[in-house]
Amino acid sequence: MSKPGLSTLIAVSLIASLFSIGCVERKLTINTMPQGALVILNDEEVGTSPVTVSFNWYGDYCIRIDKKGFETLNTNRKLKGPWYDSFPFDFFAQLISSEKIVDSYEWTFKLNEQQQMDRQKLIQNAQKLKKQL
Repeated sequence: MSKPGLSTLIAVSLIASLFSIGCVERKLTINTMPQGALVILNDEEVGTSPVTVSFNWYGDYCIRIDKKGFETLNTNRKLKGPWYDSFPFDFFAQLISSEKIVDSYEWTFKLNEQQQMDRQKLIQNAQKLKKQL
């Protein structure tokens, strides 16, 4: 029987290291002021603020926040990943660390109270729109 070669030892080491790789847990917490607003992230209802959700990708997110007595907020936010999560660093960062990496982000949105428009102002706005048509 022959002794294992260098290439065999390297292959075994790589396979063993793959089983000891840590994983990345990505979390996004959405807060509102005041709390208790319904949060819709990319057209999916995720809960009432404050709410924490897991995510798989970085990029542009559409956010809609609704709360009775407050103006509905429709906005976009970009979630930018850390430097170690881009190619080729992502592969090596997970190889080096055998522990779970937690990548957490927090967004806070201030809601504006819904303003009651007086009747005369509402009629004036309607007349302006009618002239524009």
